[in-house]
Amino acid sequence: MTSAQIQAMPQEKFLLVAVNLLHTAFVEAARTEAKKLYNEISQGSIVHLTSVKLADDSIARFDLSLAHGEYQGSLNYGAFRASLTTLIGNISKALSEEKELRVFNALNGGNAMIFGITAVTHEDDKPNVMVLAADTAQEGGGTTLQLMYLNPEQFMGSKTNAEADGEN
Repeated sequence: MTSAQIQAMPQEKFLLVAVNLLHTAFVEAARTEAKKLYNEISQGSIVHLTSVKLADDSIARFDLSLAHGEYQGSLNYGAFRASLTTLIGNISKALSEEKELRVFNALNGGNAMIFGITAVTHEDDKPNVMVLAADTAQEGGGTTLQLMYLNPEQFMGSKTNAEADGEN
């Protein structure tokens, strides 16, 4: 999928495609296959998910990666799956309720974007925040879906500041 195609696709449609691909790869798949995929992306690999034929007969390639440097604690498949199923649920809910989507685009005309729908989970009393990002700058016109853990402290600070502002 070229950058122009992805940018022309409505964000809601793109998110629907992405969430369906993630659901197929991790929820519908056999546990051994899903865990194998998790092991590959958790070690830093970019893994090919699928290629989809579009209405204009072009082929859209989707790959997957995981950025877990901000994960609080020791990440394992169970914790990852909890984050991912929460994210899939939150994205699905936002799409079905037709909520306005926040999308954060890369600076300087880059082709990366982060969708502003979060999945907050707790492992060993430590919060973790997962989001979905997409990068359309892949060679050959592919799109890399990236599951990212963000530093949860940046969200806690925002909540604390908002609460403080509300009390004045």
